[in-house]
Amino acid sequence: MHESCGVIKLEIRTYLDRLGYSGPLDGSAKALADLQECHLYAVPYENLDILRRIPISLEVEKLYDKIVVRRRGGYCFELNALFGWLLRELGYTVTDYFSRFWRDEPNLPPKRRHHVLRVEAEEDSFLCDVGVGGIVPRRPLQMVAHTEQRQAPELYRLERHDVFGWVLCEWKRSKWNWIYSFSEEPQLPHDYAMANYWCEHAPDSIFTKGAMAAIRTKEGRKTLAGNEFRIFTPEGVSAFTPQTKEAYALALKDCFGIVLD
Repeated sequence: MHESCGVIKLEIRTYLDRLGYSGPLDGSAKALADLQECHLYAVPYENLDILRRIPISLEVEKLYDKIVVRRRGGYCFELNALFGWLLRELGYTVTDYFSRFWRDEPNLPPKRRHHVLRVEAEEDSFLCDVGVGGIVPRRPLQMVAHTEQRQAPELYRLERHDVFGWVLCEWKRSKWNWIYSFSEEPQLPHDYAMANYWCEHAPDSIFTKGAMAAIRTKEGRKTLAGNEFRIFTPEGVSAFTPQTKEAYALALKDCFGIVLD
C-alpha cells in the first residue's frame, strides 16, 4: 500500500488490532487459523453499502479504509481480498479462486460469485474464507479430499468432483451437503470486477434484496435480515425488530460495531 516499510508495519499492526489478534506472526498453520478465527469474530459480513448505492471498490487502499479504519464489514469480494492482502504481507503464499455457491440453491447455481483463498503454511495447503454470512469453517481446512475435519460442533470435509473441482461439504441433517465448489484456476484482482458488479446491480442478486449482516460470537452468532436482528446462543435464539431509525442504528452498532456515515 505504501513504499515505506515502517508505514506498512503500522498498517499491519492496525489491522491486527482490528482483529483483536496478538499472537505470533511466524507463518505457521496455527497462526493462520487463529487469524481467520479472529477475523470472523471481529469483522462482520454485511451488504449495507450495496443497499445504499455506494459503489464497492476492490482496491486494497479503499478496503483497508472501510474495514480497518472505519471498522465496517463487507462481503466476500471485500473481506477475502483484504484478508488475502494481510496474509501475503505476513509472508504466506496465497492463491485466489472463484467458487460456485450451492447452499440453499435447489438447482445448479448460475454463476460463480464467491471469492475464496488457498493459503500455504508449513508445507500444507489450506482453504481459508472469511467472507460468508452463514455458518462455515471458523478455522482453515486442510486441502485433502474425503477427510472429515471437525470444528465442534460442526463437521466438514472437502470432496473432489470431475466437473466442479473441490467441493466444501458440511454434515447436516444426517448427510453431506454442498456449501460451495471451486476449481484451481488462479484469479487476478481485476477478475472479480464483473462478478462484483453483478452482485451490486443485478435485479436477481441476493445482495440487492435487503439488508444482511452476520458475525460470529463466542456464544454463537448474530445476524440481520431486513429489519430483524437475531442473536444465537446455546440457550436459543432471540429476535427483535427496531421500530425507529435511531433504534436500528443503535442495534447495528451494538450487534456488529457498524456505524454508518
